[in-house]
Amino acid sequence: MGLVAGLAAFSGTGAATLNGDELATISSASRSLPGLFELARHIDGHFLPYYLFMHFWGKIGTAELWLRLPSAVAIGVAAWFLVDLGRRLHSIRAGVIAAAVFTILPSVSYYGAFARSYAFAAAAVVFSFWALHRAVERPGARRWVVYGVAVALVCSTHLFAVLVLPAQLLLARRAVVVPMLAAMAIGCIPAAVLGLIGYGERHAISWIPQRGPEVWLKFPKMAAGSAGLGLLLFALALAGAVLLWRTAPRVREWAFVLVGWLVLPPVLLLAVSQLLTPVYVDRYLFVTAPVLALLAGLAVAALPRFHVVAGVVVVALGCALAFADHVEVREENGRFENIPWALRVIKAEPEDAIVYGQSQLRSGFDYYADSAMPVDVLRSGDSPDPDGFGYPERSDVSASLEGRERVWVVWRGTKKSGLEGDAIGRVGEVERAGFELDVAKHSGDLPGLTVALFTRR
Repeated sequence: MGLVAGLAAFSGTGAATLNGDELATISSASRSLPGLFELARHIDGHFLPYYLFMHFWGKIGTAELWLRLPSAVAIGVAAWFLVDLGRRLHSIRAGVIAAAVFTILPSVSYYGAFARSYAFAAAAVVFSFWALHRAVERPGARRWVVYGVAVALVCSTHLFAVLVLPAQLLLARRAVVVPMLAAMAIGCIPAAVLGLIGYGERHAISWIPQRGPEVWLKFPKMAAGSAGLGLLLFALALAGAVLLWRTAPRVREWAFVLVGWLVLPPVLLLAVSQLLTPVYVDRYLFVTAPVLALLAGLAVAALPRFHVVAGVVVVALGCALAFADHVEVREENGRFENIPWALRVIKAEPEDAIVYGQSQLRSGFDYYADSAMPVDVLRSGDSPDPDGFGYPERSDVSASLEGRERVWVVWRGTKKSGLEGDAIGRVGEVERAGFELDVAKHSGDLPGLTVALFTRR
């Protein structure tokens, strides 16, 4: 099942184009080690372990398929541990059904074909619960070491993956509380370090709005990647927790642990947002997708009869409910920043100029451009800024456009976001340089990209 899950995730790798987050991965991984550590001092410091891995991985190549392959492998690893965790809690059929459900989730196809650390975090979280079950059932020094390593991996893959750990404390019974807390404390050292770094760099996530409890209504869709499938699986998850509690006294306490794994991360993430700084972003909660599938698998496997048929029906129904979402994540615009589309829109004449609404966008155009591009008149250096993902630019837009008759302006977001109320933005500067809008096109799904052509008045 691990191989099947990995292949399913990898199947969407070559269709959807890289988005800004993935291009940030390329920008980070392409720097020298001193340059990477310098970047981490200013932005994305909590991603440093992942960036270090991708730094060495990227030395072989930076093709889309290659950059996304580690995430697909991580999905396969998560599915493998999910099978064995299901076996340990109930039966091999529970594990297989759980892994099958996990495999068909559109969210798994999305993050399994995404050059960021979210699939790594999901795999590390499943590994940590698997390692904890082994250590609790048959305590021993080696098993607690493995658990401590698993916790350290959780903390190193994504800072907010640690929000699953409070659920594990529900197993801290008297016989194992000392070694368990010791292993968890040592494993959480990376979280303490990366958390302090991230808090010092919270200006980098100032774009995140403050959220309220209403975001929990969207949580099933986020975890599954599909609204209909998400609601179905949440109903099955509740049934799975109840059945585990009622029919398996030996692992009854795990019913509460698994429910905690599912519901505590969104609750705690919103609490952090309210108490410290806004941080509630859906993708930070992908670590709950495996337990959603696991609880559904336990519910089906606990049926007294016809569990195999029921498992097939659930997987088939899930495929039907999620079909449109699977198609969407595999479209060229599946990551909502379709740079190849923008390149096709730009019909450049020899003396055309291009201006980027956000400096870091040019990294995507550099990556995908395979023919002559308009002149990047503002660019003043070929290397990205040492403290971010933007590029050094000339400040005088009017002087830079001197002698140009046409200029293409590209920005992340809708037409309205760039064309209205933009007195201090790039569009406003281009208009003050003597240009007027000729045509503007938007790529579709939000936030998307807008490409606009301005001509000399």
